[in-house]
Amino acid sequence: MEAMTSKRYLIVGGVAGGMSAATRLRRLDEHAQITVLERGGHVSFANCGLPYYLGGVIEERSDLLLQTPASLGSRFGLDVRVRTEAVAIDRQAKTVLTRDLATDEETTLHYDALVLSPGATPMRPPIEGGERMLTLRDIDDVDAAMAALEVAPRSALVIGAGFIGLEMVENLAHRGLGVTLVELGDQVLPPLDPEMAAPVADHLRDAGIDVRLGTQVVALGPDTAVLSDGTTVRAEFVLGSIGVRPDTSLGKAAGLEIGPRGGIRVDESLRTSDPNIWAIGDAVEKVDAIAGEPRLVALAGLANRHGRLAADAIVGRGIRVRDAIGTAIVGVMGMSVATTGWNEKLLRSRGRDIRIIHTHPASHTGYYPGAQTMALKLLVDAETDAILGAQGVGGEGVDKRIDVIATAMAGGITASELADLELAYAPQYSSAKDPVNMLGYVALNACEGLTPSIQWHEVEAAVDAGAAVVDVRTADEVAAGAIPGSLRIPLDELRSRSGELPAGRLIVHCKVGQRGHTAVRLLAQLGRDAVNLDGGYLTWAAGMASRAAVEPDAMAA
Repeated sequence: MEAMTSKRYLIVGGVAGGMSAATRLRRLDEHAQITVLERGGHVSFANCGLPYYLGGVIEERSDLLLQTPASLGSRFGLDVRVRTEAVAIDRQAKTVLTRDLATDEETTLHYDALVLSPGATPMRPPIEGGERMLTLRDIDDVDAAMAALEVAPRSALVIGAGFIGLEMVENLAHRGLGVTLVELGDQVLPPLDPEMAAPVADHLRDAGIDVRLGTQVVALGPDTAVLSDGTTVRAEFVLGSIGVRPDTSLGKAAGLEIGPRGGIRVDESLRTSDPNIWAIGDAVEKVDAIAGEPRLVALAGLANRHGRLAADAIVGRGIRVRDAIGTAIVGVMGMSVATTGWNEKLLRSRGRDIRIIHTHPASHTGYYPGAQTMALKLLVDAETDAILGAQGVGGEGVDKRIDVIATAMAGGITASELADLELAYAPQYSSAKDPVNMLGYVALNACEGLTPSIQWHEVEAAVDAGAAVVDVRTADEVAAGAIPGSLRIPLDELRSRSGELPAGRLIVHCKVGQRGHTAVRLLAQLGRDAVNLDGGYLTWAAGMASRAAVEPDAMAA
């Protein structure tokens, strides 16, 4: 076949999305001319590993560099041009004007199909002295940060308590720096609900991190930072992680349609409003799996998958782009924090009728050494029993449970059907009833109306309306902490002492909810109106601790 019949594929942006598209295109079309433009100095690197290189966990910079232009040219026949910027797109001529950032030389490249994978740009707060705040998105950023650390600072300030911010906190602490974490919101990790986030903040504080919630940086001095509460903290090294915005400048200038969330709009084939241009990655709006509406999801897994799918679509293969549920995980000083789908805050703000389930299972059987406790939260559509989201916080095993739930969501498995999943079991890995199965059992009980429950943040209003709180834990457990005003009757004495219970609604609770379930079933069959405190005392205490961050007297209420 003559070379003149070859297609010209041009890809703007490398790393996860762009390189997945380029290499997939080559595997599908050996004769195509494939050119990749990358504004930075490296086209294929492990951007998720950057914080760990900064912290010294990954020791060699070279381990971050997955491929080079030379290796990509040798293996895939790709024309990879780093330090080259796409300046403008001429959609009618089907050309892209490029500029070599080293020489300022401009070149015009033709394309039959164009893939945009420009990523996202870090947001920078407009603060005095903000020019010395570093960000961490690429190899150039990590080189600048490493150079700053070579000065041997003793203090670090991280602005923003999202996933990347907490990774930076962990790694800067690993280097031996004293770290202050500043977050404008009233909790760390905004995707979590407050009772799930509170233990994370406590864990950070226990590890020696100075956590400042509900505040922001007003100004940066040479080695300090002034906060909005009037305090000054040491800040020789400053890193900002307050979020990213989609880099749509090239596409917007070319007249491509931008969606309501500020990302490039694409159709079900990842095609933009121009039939010859596809777009992928952090710059693109995805379809949310819960609401079916546009959503920005900046995750490497989605960028990789969509790069491959875009290549398939370009060569005419049928594709299916799944709606995004947003599954993510972060490690925080030995603690794992994971989430998928929507949280309670967002669901309630949309007026969704939901059921909520909290459990506190062990990572594997308690009799086998080394079991670690986790907290799981499942959010369920009250009408359809569909799983709308989940969160997990704890030690080992959190990742496995969130992944199973995310897979169940993708497969349309309902919350109650989690009870029937056949999961791998051996004492060192799980329990005969896996924590995911247990979520299913609780969901089934709730779905069938067998065990009504109440949430931690609903207790106060219920008590004000006349309900009584009944604590069925042991005396030793109660001595370690209790809900103010509660009546203490251990579960094993509840049957014989039920006559001591006051009239009206009873809010029953134990430590994590399991004994509370047994108590509610007992009381229901005695004709009493009883509900179980979902997640027990542990969930209530965590929720009240989160409230105490903004309402200091909440725990005493």
